[in-house]
Amino acid sequence: MKLILLLAEGFEEIEALTVADVLRRAGLTCHLCAIGEEEIVKGAHNICVKSDVNVENIKIHNYEGIILPGGMPGAANLKDDYRVIDILQKFNAEGKIIGAICAAPIVLNEAGIIKNVKITSYPSFKEEFNNSIYTEEKVVQHDNIITSRGPATAFDFAYKVLENFITTKEIDKLKNEMLFNF
Repeated sequence: MKLILLLAEGFEEIEALTVADVLRRAGLTCHLCAIGEEEIVKGAHNICVKSDVNVENIKIHNYEGIILPGGMPGAANLKDDYRVIDILQKFNAEGKIIGAICAAPIVLNEAGIIKNVKITSYPSFKEEFNNSIYTEEKVVQHDNIITSRGPATAFDFAYKVLENFITTKEIDKLKNEMLFNF
């Protein structure tokens, strides 16, 4: 299984790296994908991360899912990129997994794919989602769309994404190995 995790300047480091780490530990391929011209992307807290690929040269049909970390201005940068919007619309039309955490559901809103969809987000973005069914749960999955609240929910979010690709037994084993249930 292959997923793309989009990195835009100002992404939330905990959300991006926690999710990528958990997915990779589970044996999934998770490519860190820069949307800018630079291979190195600076996060919201000035941590620089080297991407694996660039959005310009990915073949989206090779991927089963896409992850959008939040952070500002990272989420806004994703929202303002027509290529990201196009990928989201194509993935949604194919029923592929789409995950967005923290501020990143604003990108899903811009793509027009969360109308009447149950979602959650970082609390200060709640008012952005008048056409969605907003909840304050930690992690929500509605069909192929998974959303979560913020940095503190990154592990819960990552495990929810995994539920769509590996067995509960495999997830439980990983949780135990990572001391998640400690």
